[in-house]
Amino acid sequence: MLNRLFIKNYALIENLDIQFNAGLNIITGETGAGKSIMMGALGLILGNRVEGKHFFREDQKCVIEGFFKINTYSLQDFFQENDLEYDDETIIRREIAVDGKSRAFVNDSPVTLHVLRLLGEQLIDIHSQHATLQLNTERFQLMILDNVAKNQTILHDYKQNLAQYKLQEDSLNRLREDIAVANAELDFNQFQFDELDQAHLAEGEQEKLEAELSQLENAEEIKRALMRANLLLRESEQSATFSLKESLQQLQSIQRFMPSAEELAERLQSALIEVKDIADEVSAKEQDVFMDEGRLVEVNERLSLLYNLQKKHRVDSLSELLMLRDELEQKILVVANQGEQLVALEQEVAKCLHALEQAGKRLHDARQQAIKQVEHYVQAVLAEVGMPNAQLKIELSLLEIDKYKTTGADDVRFLFSANKGQPLQSIHRVASGGELSRVMLAVKSLVAQTSALPTIIFDEIDTGISGEVALKVGEIMERLAGNMQVLAITHLPQIASKGQAHFKVFKEDEGNKTKTDITLLAKQDRVLEVAQMLSGANPGVSALQHAKELIER
Repeated sequence: MLNRLFIKNYALIENLDIQFNAGLNIITGETGAGKSIMMGALGLILGNRVEGKHFFREDQKCVIEGFFKINTYSLQDFFQENDLEYDDETIIRREIAVDGKSRAFVNDSPVTLHVLRLLGEQLIDIHSQHATLQLNTERFQLMILDNVAKNQTILHDYKQNLAQYKLQEDSLNRLREDIAVANAELDFNQFQFDELDQAHLAEGEQEKLEAELSQLENAEEIKRALMRANLLLRESEQSATFSLKESLQQLQSIQRFMPSAEELAERLQSALIEVKDIADEVSAKEQDVFMDEGRLVEVNERLSLLYNLQKKHRVDSLSELLMLRDELEQKILVVANQGEQLVALEQEVAKCLHALEQAGKRLHDARQQAIKQVEHYVQAVLAEVGMPNAQLKIELSLLEIDKYKTTGADDVRFLFSANKGQPLQSIHRVASGGELSRVMLAVKSLVAQTSALPTIIFDEIDTGISGEVALKVGEIMERLAGNMQVLAITHLPQIASKGQAHFKVFKEDEGNKTKTDITLLAKQDRVLEVAQMLSGANPGVSALQHAKELIER
């Protein structure tokens, strides 16, 4: 609900501060008095863009503030999502600097125009005679049925099922894409893995083979060196062992004369034993070394295989080949596991789809049951406001499950005929602006009985009606205002007389400037205003009496 509107330095408005009533607020004034200026200012705090500079005084900024009571609108989540401080009385402010740049604030927190527009849509609904508004949209038409049917719980359940189905379906599609990519690579990965697996690679094998190859290629030279070493250690007359034995005998022969020679003899004895051991090992190794052409070919072939595999896979070592083999094996296993995941996820999607289908059907059935109530109510109200032959028919068709929407599982059409003999057609094709306004008035009065609607502003929707019809429109606005705040800008006395608060917009000259102002009319002033609307600037006694009767009626 709009509690208060403050406008400073905007167009012809110098300072304006209006306190609105919670029910039906009437705004009247001569053509050109400034009612459209007020609507323009209000539009700015609802997120409209600034078109040029509109300043009463060019050297001062423009400030527009709206004070809204929002405790019944369940907007806490919106404020939390947009990181705004929530307050039951929320203040929206728009400032336009002298250079034309503007800033917007919600409870003193700066916001973008997008956020301001989203919030504004939930606070005020401006309904003009030439605007088709939401009535032509499927979303609004379904909202009417859901409100009348009290579908909030069913609709919430449907949306949860739809969200869960979409989530699982997205997961399934991603998995299928992953599997398609993996399968495209599977044959190649399997070929590479088989090649590496069949090579029976072993860690450290390459180093051992390279050492063995070196020995096989130099077997003759190795054998010759070992034989010569053995000869020098033990076989020749001047061998190391022979010389050590002779030296040992000499030391032993002088031990009785030179006791210290005993220690030297013992040391020499140890050296002799070590040399004999070395000679034995050299002899054994020499026996083991021989030319094996078959083994040489075998080692060369094995090493060639290892080298070729490394070159082919662009790695530098056998260890990297082993790592590649393990990676390929893992990729192949993943494809096998993805197949199992795919089956499980397909089953989950089918389960979610079934639950969604059931939720969509429940929502459809509940909406179907509300159709007659909406049709009868709207036609009854239209008959009240001078359209006795108007017909409204609502067609609701259940969609195929793959075409379900966030609004539900239905396609909806509001078919309308204003006159006898006129075929029913989509409402936006056949309803004039005035007719559409009256249909909207009927719909809003119905919906307002079951939900908290935002403040609605009827901006001169009374064009083309008069007399008793205008009186009925006023009465319906009056009923509508029992459940929500209504602002009605009107030129008709029948509607003006119904307000709980009546504001008059007027122009006045101040020095060399003209400015727009607004005032809340007291009872007697209100009678005069309605009388002037009935008969002109100087109403007679009968006009004043008629105005008084209208107001008191």
